[in-house]
Amino acid sequence: MQTKLQSRILGAGKVMLAGAALAGFLLFTGAPRLRAEDDACQRRISKADHHLHEAIEHHGRESKQADHARHELHEAREYCWSHSHRWWDEHEHRWRSEHDWDDPTTIDRIAFIRRAKSFTERS
Repeated sequence: MQTKLQSRILGAGKVMLAGAALAGFLLFTGAPRLRAEDDACQRRISKADHHLHEAIEHHGRESKQADHARHELHEAREYCWSHSHRWWDEHEHRWRSEHDWDDPTTIDRIAFIRRAKSFTERS
């Protein structure tokens, strides 16, 4: 009787250990994929933001090229928002979890940061 109980306990322990190992494997293999997705979103937004700055610099703030670049930046932010409910703020170099890139206060803050950066680059 004692050996049957011991073998059942040993069997249950093996099953629990195997389950824990599988759970750990699944947990840690999912993390790099999420990180890669974040990196892709960050690169996509950074590239779109850079293209917007280039379009404004070369063609003017109200040009067709700048409008197209604004649209591309908006699309990149929407893509990241729809996939992870956050977007990369290239000017503050951080992830933001509010859907506020079209909010006038956010736009004013970004414009202020741009002016401050251009002022310090000139000095």
